[in-house]
Amino acid sequence: MAELNYTDDNIKTLEWNVHIRQRPGMYIGRLGNGNNESDGIYVMLKEIVDNSIDEFAMGFGKQISINIENNKVTVRDFGRGIPLDSVVKATNNLNTGGKFDDAAFKKSVGLNGVGAKAVNALSSSFYIESFRDGESSWAQYERGELKDSGKKTGTGQKNGTLVSFVPDSQLYGAYEYNMDYVETMVKNYSYLKRGLSLVLNGVEYKSENGLLDLVNERLTEDPVYPPIHLEGNDIEIVLTHGNSYGENVASFVNGQNTRDGGTHLAAYREAVAKTLKDFFKKNYEPQDCRQGIVGAISIQIQEPNFENQTKTLLGSTYMWEKPMRDENGNEVKGPDGAILIDRGPTVRSFINDFISKHLDNYLHMHMDIVPKLEEKIKASQQEREEISVIQKKTREKNKKANVYNKKLRDCRYHFCDKLPASKAEEGEKSSIFITEGDSASGTITKVRNANNQAVFSLRGKPINCYKESRRRVAENEELNLLISALGVEDDLKNLRYNNIIVATDADDDGMHIRMLVLTFFMKYYPDLIRRGHVHILQTPLFRVRNKKETRYCYTDEERAKAIKDLKNGVEITRFKGLGEISAHEFVDFIGENMRLDPVKLAEDESISSIMEFYMGDNTIDRQNFIRKNLRSEEELEDINI
Repeated sequence: MAELNYTDDNIKTLEWNVHIRQRPGMYIGRLGNGNNESDGIYVMLKEIVDNSIDEFAMGFGKQISINIENNKVTVRDFGRGIPLDSVVKATNNLNTGGKFDDAAFKKSVGLNGVGAKAVNALSSSFYIESFRDGESSWAQYERGELKDSGKKTGTGQKNGTLVSFVPDSQLYGAYEYNMDYVETMVKNYSYLKRGLSLVLNGVEYKSENGLLDLVNERLTEDPVYPPIHLEGNDIEIVLTHGNSYGENVASFVNGQNTRDGGTHLAAYREAVAKTLKDFFKKNYEPQDCRQGIVGAISIQIQEPNFENQTKTLLGSTYMWEKPMRDENGNEVKGPDGAILIDRGPTVRSFINDFISKHLDNYLHMHMDIVPKLEEKIKASQQEREEISVIQKKTREKNKKANVYNKKLRDCRYHFCDKLPASKAEEGEKSSIFITEGDSASGTITKVRNANNQAVFSLRGKPINCYKESRRRVAENEELNLLISALGVEDDLKNLRYNNIIVATDADDDGMHIRMLVLTFFMKYYPDLIRRGHVHILQTPLFRVRNKKETRYCYTDEERAKAIKDLKNGVEITRFKGLGEISAHEFVDFIGENMRLDPVKLAEDESISSIMEFYMGDNTIDRQNFIRKNLRSEEELEDINI
């Protein structure tokens, strides 16, 4: 082995912007191209808007203007504006900002002085201008490097801050803002900050009823009873039940949409179930109390602890944690020299106390909804108990026949496992491929990573769950085994795989099986989709190669480009099934280069309407949709070269 010299020359100090550009995941979670609402371009927008939201929360500026055109984002607020001599420091010095001081920003989203700097470093151009008392200070950057700055007098502008940036295509590649995602983000801001006007590309969004407006918009069916809206100091909740399966609860902290939940959402779920059990004085199971729940929770915390830079998962245990100070403002230390910490109530106890008191009071004051609510809980209980018996019998029968082991090739590490830090990433990457037939499952099994990739083989087409009762679905061997493999018979917290990947052939039968599997998840486990666990595996449709090079193409456009680039003597293969792709080729398609399309549900989409359209009775509307989107014979012949 060659000797490696480790000297002072190996020690490097990166400029702040270079570090952010080399490690963007530390600051914005992921890059992406705009197809996923978690992609970095939306995080960048949110970071800038959050600063404006914090100004409004402190009582300054009632309007925020947001414009997005040709991937250029401009945000203008009318708050206090950044102190003029600090504009450059606030945008190119990491861990520099005004939110470390509780006196200025008590319940802010961004507390670590990183957000705007990350946006600056990850933008090909970034411009900021602060307006104060007729004067302004501005700075122009390119990829985090200051190009010019200065001050102006007599601007005639209202106080506030203007930020304009273009996410860098050197990092993101070809990207585009999905305005549906942006609109949802802006709507959420309006629900959480009543009285704030947000103007997106000329359209105003403003809420008068807070989270109640959010829940009413999300309702896609008549609720069992009118939504319950409760408010208190630092907390607001909404609660109702529908007749769909699963739970659909939005959660927020200091105006931040915590899509991945956290301590506050867990406390909400626990408190609602406990309060209903205590009110009815019956030992109902928590899942029966929450089945079909639609709601929202928003809390305000001093210095919230998020478990990632994108602030989608709350990790705070307490409502506040801050150093104790004496009458002179000095930190107080204990006998051992450690700084004493002033901790508020736990998030769990704060939410539990509020819900148990106010929800109980509400139910006693609105006795007309009580029978409807209990009827819903009892119906859920009865169905769950019946299904549990059926599933148990089916599992025992399959176990005796050794069917389970034939259908599931499991992996070593799972999402629900309490893994040591050294193996935690394996749990995060844990995936299960749902395939059709022995050929495809055999190919994937040969090349999968056995640490974190499992394979489940379907036999033929599963039943159309939309047309069948829950009892009939529970009796179905294929779906019963799939539920058992996923580990979600009793609670989604037992989900064994972070990624559920539908991997079917790119032909008519494969598309039909894909629809049947997705229908199963949409009807009975919609939360798996809402939480981003369900994906569709994209495999290449074509292999284009000559003697020197081979390219795998996922679209007609990629195929055409490959033919043009490789020029003479190309051989084109059309893959119609996963089993046609050899194992040595397939390894690339489920490894680091795996392409997954996330299955998404818009917040205001009606699951029942979607399933009725695609999986219900054949209607004129569906026939017209098929005719409009059906490829011509000429196109199909062109694909099957």
